[in-house]
Amino acid sequence: MYQVNVREAQQRFPELMNAILGGETVFITPENEEARLQLVVVRKTKRPPPFGSAKGLITMADDFEAPRSNFKEYLP
Repeated sequence: MYQVNVREAQQRFPELMNAILGGETVFITPENEEARLQLVVVRKTKRPPPFGSAKGLITMADDFEAPRSNFKEYLP
């Protein structure tokens, strides 16, 4: 865990960034020390495909709803 003030964070930013990417926690304390800032890694999330992006890729057979001969015993 690193805890640095604003000036030190500005000077050591590349080092702190590498520490954060390595899983370390970094807190920055502003001059007034009323709060602490925590730097965290935000990973890029995989977005769901847009609606309709599979159009034309999926086809249904013409006899899709036709009864299958191997299921005759289950038909009414």
